[in-house]
Amino acid sequence: MKIAVCVKQVPDTWAEKKLDAGDKTLDRESVDGVMNELDEYAVEEALQIAEANSGEVVVVSVGPDKATDTVRKALSMGADSAIHVLDDGLHGSDALGTSLALAKVIEGRDFDLVVFGSESTDARMSVVPAMVAERLGVAQLTFANNVEVAGSDVTIKRQTEYGYDEVTGATPAVVSVVEKINEPRYPSFKGIMAAKKKPVETLGLADLGIDAAAVGLAGAATEVVEFADAPPRAAGTVVTDEGNGGAQIADYLSAQKFI
Repeated sequence: MKIAVCVKQVPDTWAEKKLDAGDKTLDRESVDGVMNELDEYAVEEALQIAEANSGEVVVVSVGPDKATDTVRKALSMGADSAIHVLDDGLHGSDALGTSLALAKVIEGRDFDLVVFGSESTDARMSVVPAMVAERLGVAQLTFANNVEVAGSDVTIKRQTEYGYDEVTGATPAVVSVVEKINEPRYPSFKGIMAAKKKPVETLGLADLGIDAAAVGLAGAATEVVEFADAPPRAAGTVVTDEGNGGAQIADYLSAQKFI
């Protein structure tokens, strides 16, 4: 079984995020980049499926040069090889542009499964897996908290507010997984060293046959028109307890209509 797992480098969760004043895109250069946390579950699930079905796992990532660190982390977890789409023309791509680049990488490579995390922590849209499935013309099985593969059939339990739905599709298929599906493994020292020797194919827009006008800021169907920094947090109210602290707190909560 041949499995593609898509990973994205995002700003560190704990970093203060901001938009670039020039083109109103997310400023990725001023903060540390890390693998999207939810993609770690996708890598782990792809590895488990491959181990159970004598398969291979290929990492696919679209991002700038610094995203190489994220690609290498996925390889150190146990993936066999990687494809990194690296092109300045992709800067500012929205979900439509990103899904186009991913689909162009994946099509024609005979992948049985394409595995995603449910969303990226810098966008929180959850639409790229469905878009890639639509572009490829294959089944989509999204928001899975369990995946079972039997021959050419893939069955998932799709997480819902009321429990789960059981959904079955035939390979090739696109699967996205939620964070409760597994516990991602930590890269071992041996895995980290082995990752340095694993093949990474680097592709640009021309290699994929993508018109630069279809991606990046120029090809984006969405636009940030205006933004402003969040206002500073107002100073709090200090209550000095001189025997009537409880009453003061009650009066404050009442004034704020909390009680």
